Amino acid sequence: MPTLLLTGFEPFHTHPDNPSANAARELDGLTLPGDWRIRSALLPVEPHAAGATLDDLLSEHEPGAVLLTGLAAGRPQVTLERVAVGVMDFDIPDNAGQSYRDCAICTGAGAPAAYLATLPLRSILAAWREAEIPASISNTAGLYVCNYVLYHTLHTLRQRGRADVSCGFLHVPANPAVALAVPADRPPMPYLPQSEITRAVRLAAETVAREMGKM
Repeated sequence: MPTLLLTGFEPFHTHPDNPSANAARELDGLTLPGDWRIRSALLPVEPHAAGATLDDLLSEHEPGAVLLTGLAAGRPQVTLERVAVGVMDFDIPDNAGQSYRDCAICTGAGAPAAYLATLPLRSILAAWREAEIPASISNTAGLYVCNYVLYHTLHTLRQRGRADVSCGFLHVPANPAVALAVPADRPPMPYLPQSEITRAVRLAAETVAREMGKM
């Protein structure tokens, strides 16, 4: 039974919840088209710990596809990331209290400046729109831990001779818990119900499984 590895992140910064984690927990063990199975895991919001966790998950599950997800508070809709760049430049500290400025993710030989996601982006976008889920493709995953794990995973898969594994990152908007935590003197934060966020992640996973079945 082929495996789709689905990851979410723990809460971070001032956010009391992380909708990516909630979706990953709910979808763990779900059977997808083509008899694929979701295996979910949560990542720490610290780049090196997240990278080490991903290395172990890739070894343990040997997934045929990887769908990484995280929170982009302030974005009004779900977004697929097209590219990961090999730089960390944090606006806020990670959960270990560390900040990075102009720091290369990987300094080893053969590490490119950027990687393109290998998920079927247009197919996922079409599935969302057919399901009436507002969505778009984003050309920047930022320079925080979300970008780090996308770059790290794509680089690790290539280094292990598994560049054929479909891999990419999905950013989700705030859920009500995150939006309600915004102080009254700050602008309101756009959000989606957690059920809609989870539905979007599920549709993305189902689309990946269907597209992989065509190969």
